[in-house]
Amino acid sequence: MENRKINIADKLGCFQKEWAPHIIAALNGQYVKLAKLKGELTWHSHADEDELFFVLEGFLTIQLRERDVHLEKGEMFVVPRGVEHNPMAPQGASVLLFEPQSTKHTGEVITQRTVT
Repeated sequence: MENRKINIADKLGCFQKEWAPHIIAALNGQYVKLAKLKGELTWHSHADEDELFFVLEGFLTIQLRERDVHLEKGEMFVVPRGVEHNPMAPQGASVLLFEPQSTKHTGEVITQRTVT
């Protein structure tokens, strides 16, 4: 990846597909991704990786087995490795994701929305 500044709004305008994260930067074995979300993804976990969700637009709920985490614009949450979760954005949301390059989109769960 090039060493240049990145305009998040411009990058978000480059795609419409939901639940398909786009890599916008890489550092120290991590990817920085943008994604548009609408509806729900699927219950899954990442055995060896934490996953950071930062809401840029809209509203995101991250369902955990013991509680729901509600995130508004400007808020973030880190799902710890091994924790089963299900991201949901009924009205739509745009998010920035920060995760190790080895992270599989939906862990070991494969659905129609899984991106490889």
